[in-house]
Amino acid sequence: MRIGLVAPPWLPVPPPAYGGIEAIVDRLARGLVASGHEVLLAATRDSTCPVPRVPGLAPSGGDPGAIEAVVRELGHVSRAYGAMQGVDLVHDHTLSGPLFQRERVRVPLVTTNHGTFTGQLGELAAELGPKVTLVGISRHQASLACGVRVERVIHHGLDVEGVPVGRGDGGYACFLGRMSPDKGPREAILIARRAGVPLLLAAKMREPRERSYFEQCVAPLLGPDAEYVGELGETDKYVLLGGATALLNPIQWPEPFGLVMIEALAAGTPVVSTTAGSAPEIIDDGVTGYLRDAPADLADALGRAAELDRAACRRAAATRFSTERMVAEHVDLYTRLLDGGRGTRFMRDGAFAPVERMDVAAP
Repeated sequence: MRIGLVAPPWLPVPPPAYGGIEAIVDRLARGLVASGHEVLLAATRDSTCPVPRVPGLAPSGGDPGAIEAVVRELGHVSRAYGAMQGVDLVHDHTLSGPLFQRERVRVPLVTTNHGTFTGQLGELAAELGPKVTLVGISRHQASLACGVRVERVIHHGLDVEGVPVGRGDGGYACFLGRMSPDKGPREAILIARRAGVPLLLAAKMREPRERSYFEQCVAPLLGPDAEYVGELGETDKYVLLGGATALLNPIQWPEPFGLVMIEALAAGTPVVSTTAGSAPEIIDDGVTGYLRDAPADLADALGRAAELDRAACRRAAATRFSTERMVAEHVDLYTRLLDGGRGTRFMRDGAFAPVERMDVAAP
């Protein structure tokens, strides 16, 4: 197959540090090529993913939350779609691309929703219509899609074999993510302090709202037992995870997936998390981590996380969350679309039901 992939315009593919969507697009692109398919990637000019790319796109940059972001993303996807002649299928990882370009596409158009199906994003997803095949990233995320048909749920994957297995002997727990109240860095400090476990926090903090949250809510709590170490690149990230007794992940919102959890498992590190969002699909309570309904209940679990089998964490990552598995599920979806539209549709009970026909443009 000849697959056109469209990445967002904010970060290069792969990202130098934080950037979940861009990391997934990179792994998908490389995995498709390794499986014998052709890929044309529309990504920012400074991307380094080793596949053919659409020329002439702008370099990465900009704040997705700024008012100018709409113009930047529309220009990015317009040029991307204009270069997709000759592909068999387009898989777009933006939302504006499918919304504004669907009428010009004469091949199957797939989009992955990396965000929520609630609020304004949910309303926009409902506007995609039958010409767009919608992919979700967790069963919990898809269960919130009211009035929106999610054709397939495909969990994220990563290159597990490239992740060093840590011994968890650093004498600390870690928090890894974005400096946002949704991610719970403030709660992580309080939980670790209550458990008597030192905490190292690594987090993206580039945007004004992230810096403001840090200064007001997180920085006042830092001390000898809770240290912010900045935003880490991939190598340093896995050193941090590998040395930790646990990843403390007190998420405060229905996380659609949570890539950091499978990164921790690949490093052999158990995850201590709230039950919000997709966490129960990723973590086996009492085996690869501990799940609790409320952040206040996580302190005891954090104190016991070092007793869990790190080899079991690594096995879970290798068997359930590999790039190979993720790519194979995408290839199956693409093949079904190109073979006449007999596919599978996600049902609210978590099962998959056959679909006789999918309303996408003929290739």
